[in-house]
Amino acid sequence: MEKLLNLQALRKNFGKQVVLNKVSFELNSGEIVGLIGPSGAGKSTMIKTMLGMEKADSGDALVLSHRMPNRHILGEIGYMAQSDALYESLSGLENMEFFAQMKGLSRRDIPKAIDHACQVVDLSEHLNKAVSGYSGGMKRRLSLAIALLGNPRLLILDEPTVGIDPALRRKVWQELRQLKQDGVGILVTTHVMSEAELTDKVGLLLDGKMMAFDSPENLKSAYGVHSIEEVFLKAEGEL
Repeated sequence: MEKLLNLQALRKNFGKQVVLNKVSFELNSGEIVGLIGPSGAGKSTMIKTMLGMEKADSGDALVLSHRMPNRHILGEIGYMAQSDALYESLSGLENMEFFAQMKGLSRRDIPKAIDHACQVVDLSEHLNKAVSGYSGGMKRRLSLAIALLGNPRLLILDEPTVGIDPALRRKVWQELRQLKQDGVGILVTTHVMSEAELTDKVGLLLDGKMMAFDSPENLKSAYGVHSIEEVFLKAEGEL
């Protein structure tokens, strides 16, 4: 298996506040890693730091064996941020065409890639509408569809199923499992504990520290509980 993410003792401060405290973990091809933790634990900051959007104070982060930012490998990464970064004056289709071109897809491949991604998130019938008229959930679905474009080797999804109904969430996870079978590495942050159960490994981030990192079954065994939600609560001291 190829190592797609490799974080070693990553540290990030905002002033005197330590947001990431020597965070280390790895993600391989064909693997889904779920990252859980309360709001403000450092999940989004960790993603932004590893992708070069924020500068680390110490430690190291390699993405596809490169330090970010590196524009040469951007086409191999599908990234969905916690906040939607969309052009609201454009239609959903125009947004997808723009980002497909940015990812380097050929004109011939773009229509098929857009069609597949939109079917996954059930957005096909809304593509010709202006994004300014989309609901919050529709914007999340469009952001996820954009992240799926271009057959990325690595998917980084920050709370991708917020505002998505349970049936569509199941469909999204079916696609993620298929991508995993195809060798794609996937990092997903979530507050939905049932989603964390579907991953190969779970990282528990608390107060900027990686408190635990293992398979769901091993974590449940180590904490003496029956669900990842109970692992989360026990680690926080709520059980």
